[in-house]
Amino acid sequence: MSRKTERYLVTQSNSLWQIYKTVPFWKVVKNFVFIQIARYMPFLKVKNWIYRTFLRMKVGEETAVALMVMMDIMFPEKISIGRNSIIGYNTTILSHEYLIKEYRLGNVNIGDEVMIGANTTILPGVTIGDGAVVSAGTLVHRDVPAGAFVGGNPMVIIKEGLEKNKIELEH
Repeated sequence: MSRKTERYLVTQSNSLWQIYKTVPFWKVVKNFVFIQIARYMPFLKVKNWIYRTFLRMKVGEETAVALMVMMDIMFPEKISIGRNSIIGYNTTILSHEYLIKEYRLGNVNIGDEVMIGANTTILPGVTIGDGAVVSAGTLVHRDVPAGAFVGGNPMVIIKEGLEKNKIELEH
């Protein structure tokens, strides 16, 4: 299953060398400042307010983004995190990738009640379904089904149907 990204071909030098043809300089400066403030912000409500207000991200109620999480600096508005989710320490969420002959942009959609372990990297164009669990240190390079437990590099599905097990335990 491939990621859902839009591809933009470049000519001349590599796409990162042409960065300010793809995103305005002052947008990157503003995003950098607010992302750095949010990375160290100890108050979750304030952190989520920064993400929503200054970075135009969608962040659900009671979502907790841990210390040092690095949101995409160029296109944070392409990141959506659902309600009551946890994003672990030092995770990186990317909605762009600059390559030699092209750059790609893709939305990142993280569902409700998702748990993402520390030091995870999420690539552009992926969806992580409701109730999924991503183990620490995972490279999320494709969609994660709702209720799945995934991990590794490359990421593999370790177990599916966590939501069904949760419902069975509650009854």
